Amino acid sequence: MKSMKRSTLAVAVFALTAAPALAWEPTKPVEIVVAAGAGGASDQMARMMQAAIQKNKLMAQPMVVTLKGGASGAEALMYMKSSAGDPNKVLIAYSLIYMLPLSAKIPFNWRELTPVSVIALDQFVLWDNTTLPHKNVKEFIAAAKAANPPFKMGGTGSKREDHVLTVFMEKKTGAKFAYLPYKSGGEAATQLVGNHTQSNVNNPSENLEVWRAGQVRALCVFDKERIGYKTKVTDKQSWNDIPTCKEEGLDVQYLMLRAMFLPGKVTPEQAAFYVDLFKKVTQTAEYKDYMEKQALKPIFLTGSDMLKFLEEDDTLNKNLMTEAGFVAN
Repeated sequence: MKSMKRSTLAVAVFALTAAPALAWEPTKPVEIVVAAGAGGASDQMARMMQAAIQKNKLMAQPMVVTLKGGASGAEALMYMKSSAGDPNKVLIAYSLIYMLPLSAKIPFNWRELTPVSVIALDQFVLWDNTTLPHKNVKEFIAAAKAANPPFKMGGTGSKREDHVLTVFMEKKTGAKFAYLPYKSGGEAATQLVGNHTQSNVNNPSENLEVWRAGQVRALCVFDKERIGYKTKVTDKQSWNDIPTCKEEGLDVQYLMLRAMFLPGKVTPEQAAFYVDLFKKVTQTAEYKDYMEKQALKPIFLTGSDMLKFLEEDDTLNKNLMTEAGFVAN
């Protein structure tokens, strides 16, 4: 069954890349579906794309953002699955598409949807509150190991990327954290500012404003290289000034996709319209400005390149989930 799904998807991707662009276009408003709550990174990116499309007149019909973060994002996945053949819904996807079916056993497989494009890669940063005494990773880990009760680590979903990173920090350091999932990265940031948690592993965009305000401290980025942007964000630091966690002695790395999917069973012409649309979005000033301000890695993959990326990323996430003990029996 799995090989059949893969071969069917490969045929669909080939048809998508072979189809002429703009042979079809929407005749009613298009929903961009967000599998998260308000204020998080996915919501912010969706609204950036909505604004870029409208300002640059990239589509005749309006695009509206629909938040479907219920059941840890399962609401959005099942909504897209049940919308087969509807070309007026597009999902802004992230690692949820791999992780949630494993942890919650929901009847969803990303191969049932139509891949359109990967439009960015998102990094994670370890943050703490600036009122706390530990000013670097070494001091933070030492304090966490000594803490009783354990430090509270805020995140955006149990048995998801934030939680996986927390577990691997525990495995690498011997520290223990009490992981607390919130409805969005925005809420996790608010809880950290209020000292209701001692740390979080939010995406850069989710902690941007409170970092700029001097309320949180960026300890390290979970990537093999520093974030590339060198323009100052705070009065003292650029994104590039944040060391990698590996530089700080914590060798944990993870990148998350930001990708667009249509429901299954749309036509190649319909899929080609959205490939063209999101390619144009990545060329707008709004997208380029957003990438830098939110410290995202720009990328654009579609067709067979996207399919190859998804298969490899799926395997990586499954291995991480298995090692963390998050795969439901």
